[in-house]
Amino acid sequence: MDRFRVDLAECLFLEPGEVDLEDSPLDAGLDSLRIATLLERWRATGADVTYVELAERTSFAQWWQLLTERTRGVDGADA
Repeated sequence: MDRFRVDLAECLFLEPGEVDLEDSPLDAGLDSLRIATLLERWRATGADVTYVELAERTSFAQWWQLLTERTRGVDGADA
C-alpha cells in the first residue's frame, strides 16, 4: 500500500502520510488526466483495471481494494 499512497500523494501534491484513503478522488483534487496517469502507472505494474472501474468507486480505499484484487504478482499487490 505504500507505493499506492506515494503515487496518490505525488498527484495530489501531498506527503504520503497526508493521503486519507476515505477521501473521494474527485473531492481530493484528482482530475481525469491525473487519474489516467495513475491508471497507466498501475497498469504497467500489472493491475488489470479500467478508467471506468476507478470512476465508479468513490474513495481511495475502494481503489486500493480494486487494485489488490486485480494486480498480478506485483510486490504482494502493492500497486
